[in-house]
Amino acid sequence: MSERSLVKALQTACGEQHVLTAHHALRAYESDGLLQYAVVPRAAVLPGSAEEVVAVVRACREHGVPWVARGSGSGLSGGALPIAEGVLIVLSRLRRIVEVDLANQRVVCEPGVTNVAISAAVGPTHFYPPDPSSQIVCSIGGNVAENSGGAHCFKYGFTTNYVCGLEVVLPDGSVAQLGGKEADLPGYDLHGVFVGSEGTLGIATRITLRVVPTPESVRTLVAFFATPAQAGLAVSEIVAAGVVPGAIEMMDRLSIDASEQMAGAGWPSDAGAALLVELDGPAAEIAERFDELSAICAVAGSSEVRVARDAAERDVFWRMRKAAFPAMGRISPHYYVQDSVIPRTRLAEVLERIDALARDAGLRVANVFHAGDGNLHPLVCYDGHVPGEAERAEELAGEIVLACVRAGGSITGEHGVGVDKKRYMPRMFGEPDLAAFQKLRCAFDPAGLANPGKVMPAPRLCGEVPGPYRRHPLEQAGLAERM
Repeated sequence: MSERSLVKALQTACGEQHVLTAHHALRAYESDGLLQYAVVPRAAVLPGSAEEVVAVVRACREHGVPWVARGSGSGLSGGALPIAEGVLIVLSRLRRIVEVDLANQRVVCEPGVTNVAISAAVGPTHFYPPDPSSQIVCSIGGNVAENSGGAHCFKYGFTTNYVCGLEVVLPDGSVAQLGGKEADLPGYDLHGVFVGSEGTLGIATRITLRVVPTPESVRTLVAFFATPAQAGLAVSEIVAAGVVPGAIEMMDRLSIDASEQMAGAGWPSDAGAALLVELDGPAAEIAERFDELSAICAVAGSSEVRVARDAAERDVFWRMRKAAFPAMGRISPHYYVQDSVIPRTRLAEVLERIDALARDAGLRVANVFHAGDGNLHPLVCYDGHVPGEAERAEELAGEIVLACVRAGGSITGEHGVGVDKKRYMPRMFGEPDLAAFQKLRCAFDPAGLANPGKVMPAPRLCGEVPGPYRRHPLEQAGLAERM
């Protein structure tokens, strides 16, 4: 079938005004938050209902055209990177909160609803714990696709712990209900399979989430240390003591400098690291545990501990942490965000390795991370206007991923694999594992039309054709094979 026929089918499904084919209009969708890759799709379509999503997916199937689902486009792994010959299905118009059932701690919403809108809809008595730093813009559909975490994931868990049910449009255009409002349904845990599948199994058009009661008391402190290694020791001691913070975040000197320019918290200019710790729960328990927490930080070598006096100062502390990514633009023209996980006990060792790799590359790296579960977010700073520097930054980011894997960690904690990290999948999984993944994928999408070229390191079983992405410098140099 012709391209004209495809466009006509999309226009019939969603209305002519919601189908974009002009190159200048499509440029707005050529990347997600990972700007190192860019592809202009064949067309972008913005359905306004689940029924329109069904019609779009069916049109793509009938025309044999691959497609990629996109939410807010804030992802950092290239998971929503378009396919040049494919259709980009943009879900930003599906932004209704359909039902709020606080008696049963459930919220039903469409995929375009922002993360922060869920807590706003159920507050002040309840909240939605998974809270990525991009929560004011990132969509719940994208959170489901990437199994997003956030600052409170150490105590509360990830998106997968809060998704109860999904209405899903499968790649053949049929609609399936996976899970539901109930706490535990019989049969296979297919909604658990879908969460974190990065858009390769279908499109969630309605999502049932679990929300939890707002804790009785919240107390927050920030402790300053001479080095990140000292702060890392404090993290290990806090966890070993049986203290379970609602959040435990760390920032190094470079990230503090950047955030200070944006948030203006007045943190010490000589601190090598800041450890942000928040306890929540019953007031009596928090009062006792908070003194213990302060003492642990002091023994670990903190030079100063500041306790948030009120909600306003707590907000300032969190603005410092959540400003880290956008604020980096104040000290570097460009930066490359990575996302890897290491055991907490290897923190000092891996940070030293990152410093050594940065020195060898002649680049700066800012470290911001969810310290409780060892989820690192190294920000590799570079100037893309200097010839060759972007390539050096990308190579350094890859070497950091490999260093984390060698330390017993993972290639990603919450940003997903996408197109950026799929070359590292064989470093974590053997061939039988990868084959099992692909068999599952093909059970959902035998034609290989759903987000092809992502997650898996190479086309495998279901006729998947990789996108025309430029090859990564590490792949060109063969470094990934030499790990």
